[in-house]
Amino acid sequence: MDKQDNAARRRGRPRGWDDKTAQNTIKSLDRAMEVFEYLSEGPGKALTALAGETGQSPATVYRILVTLEGRGLVEFDAEAQTWHIGPRAFVIGARFLRRTSLVDRARPILRRLMEATGETANLGIEQEGAVLFLSQVETHASIRAFFPPGTLSPMHSSGIGKALLAQMDAARLARWMGSVTPEAFTAHTITGQAALAAELAEIRARGYAIDNEERNLGMRCIAAPVCDMNGEAIAGISVSGPTSRVSSAEVARLSRAVIAAARELTQAIGGVLREG
Repeated sequence: MDKQDNAARRRGRPRGWDDKTAQNTIKSLDRAMEVFEYLSEGPGKALTALAGETGQSPATVYRILVTLEGRGLVEFDAEAQTWHIGPRAFVIGARFLRRTSLVDRARPILRRLMEATGETANLGIEQEGAVLFLSQVETHASIRAFFPPGTLSPMHSSGIGKALLAQMDAARLARWMGSVTPEAFTAHTITGQAALAAELAEIRARGYAIDNEERNLGMRCIAAPVCDMNGEAIAGISVSGPTSRVSSAEVARLSRAVIAAARELTQAIGGVLREG
């Protein structure tokens, strides 16, 4: 037994702590969590519906619900005769959110995205009408895109910027459009409001945005939004590189990887994926 094993057990990890087989699980707790998670997916459930949908007996489900109710994790609506998620569940969830760092959780995802695509992976958010780059994992290739943390980029000519704009509600998007005069950085930059609105509608439909040499000639970027617990886009993930590598023929493959990474980060921060 080495010192590391001893230290692990002193911190509360018994021998074989990494064994996730049935012998190391508490079946009753597992059943309770199944009911709790299932209840969280809807607006409220009757006891018989919960029992039938989880495949457990009404008596078992009732005992689980009463136990969870005692902890404030669920509550009972006597008038409607339905069970709901309780306020304690929110308190626990809020504690998770406090320890969740967008950048920290994004780093391994960005690294895997870079390795899968061979291109520089980026994380950015909207900051006062512009894209603020928070993190980046650079490709090993000699020719690369470079957006160091702290870099600001115009929304209309950025892959992440357009991915975020496409997810804004109509009123917020109208305010943004009324507050900026889009600058043409290259012949490919979209500056007209009608053309930009059409571009954003297309982005919403396909699930990802493309900066097609709109900020810098010879560079292309593919981005997808990251959503929070309310389903609102709070950040974007992208890959960027020279058009010689990020070619039109590669867009389909790269976009799938970017969308998957954005979804992974959304789930990692407790976010909700938008439908459609």
